Amino acid sequence: MKLKFSIASLSTMLALSTSVFTPAQAQTEIQWWHAMSGALGEWVDDLAKDFNGSQKNYKVVPVFKGTYDEAMTAAVAAFRAGNAPHILQVFEVGTATMMASKGAIVPVAEVMSKAGVKFDPAAYVPAVAGYYTAPNGQMLSFPFNSSTTVFWYNKDAFKAAGLDPEKPPLTWPEVIAAAQKLKYAGHQCPFTTSWISWTQLESFSAWHNTEFATLGNGMKGLATSLKVNGPLQLRHIENLAEMASSGLFVYKGRANAADPVIVAGECAMGTGSSALYGNLKRNAKFDFGVSTLPYYADVKGAPQNTVIGGASLWVMAGRKADEYKGVAQFFEFLSRPEEAAKSHQRTGYLPLTIASYELTEKSGFYKANPGTDIAVTQMIRKTTDNSRGIRLGNFLQIRTIIDEELEQVWASKKTPKDALDTIVKRGNELLERFERANR
Repeated sequence: MKLKFSIASLSTMLALSTSVFTPAQAQTEIQWWHAMSGALGEWVDDLAKDFNGSQKNYKVVPVFKGTYDEAMTAAVAAFRAGNAPHILQVFEVGTATMMASKGAIVPVAEVMSKAGVKFDPAAYVPAVAGYYTAPNGQMLSFPFNSSTTVFWYNKDAFKAAGLDPEKPPLTWPEVIAAAQKLKYAGHQCPFTTSWISWTQLESFSAWHNTEFATLGNGMKGLATSLKVNGPLQLRHIENLAEMASSGLFVYKGRANAADPVIVAGECAMGTGSSALYGNLKRNAKFDFGVSTLPYYADVKGAPQNTVIGGASLWVMAGRKADEYKGVAQFFEFLSRPEEAAKSHQRTGYLPLTIASYELTEKSGFYKANPGTDIAVTQMIRKTTDNSRGIRLGNFLQIRTIIDEELEQVWASKKTPKDALDTIVKRGNELLERFERANR
């Protein structure tokens, strides 16, 4: 009896030692560099957390790398040093540059195919997927957080100024009239805008079915040139300049510098990203509304459709096959209708897939939150060569030129015509340089 007990005890001890000393299979880490801060940063962290909890083989590690251009610059340096992240979030302005970065990226369609993960480009919103697709039909990056330009306004400020809070201005003359009433009521900042190039020239041109650059705004090739000094763009910048001089338009700075003042209620109206929704819903202390981008009613073909903003996820080269399998599984997770719908409803970014849009509509979200479908309806209209999207080389630098020149206009140091002509001249030099380098 004693011998049997000893053998049993030894057997148990061996089993326990095996479970204690056999190392658990280590998770494969997937580095994801991004540019999301604040409420959107929390969203990104939650996405990684949810994916990590859904399986045991991979661990996505989101790393905030500053602004979009800072994250892109950091990734370029890391790639050259041989330690680039697996996934890099790149704003739409950097798309042409990433497409030309042969050897630095792996097309997302290739990643999904080699990993054996189901991937159907037709499942994604066409206007978005098409922007990130090469001329040969191969999708190059994952259309993660796409947004578009919309019009935000403070309903409480409208009431105080005697304006109907349920009837936002739809045209630019109506914006000017509303701004005048808001100023008369004592509002110090009737109208502002974030992303001046994106809202007031890029989307503005597409919304009016007007050429921003040749060759289908760069979608058809690299030998393109800017057309932003056309009659319609000049008319609009002249109107904005007049609004600025009379205190109806208050310029708050580059990129999304105006977002915080819109959320704080400091400015009563503003054009910006549909992705501001999450921040407004969480932090605004007033009743806010959202409407379509304003337009000029006398322009034939307007309104057409707006262009995308936001960013996509690019897969960097130089990683192991098993790591790419983890990337593919993460992208598949993000594409699930329930996950994509949840992200769309939380952030204000466009729905990732058609199925997630249909699921959101079926849930009654759009009815319960009026205006949240505006970004979608602006994007799903039939596009033209002038409105399909804008994909230019050195686009980030071109936007900087636009900021610099238009700031001279808002400060009354330059006429709108001189500024737009200079934008075209300086911008075309950058486009020619990019085309020569990528022939």
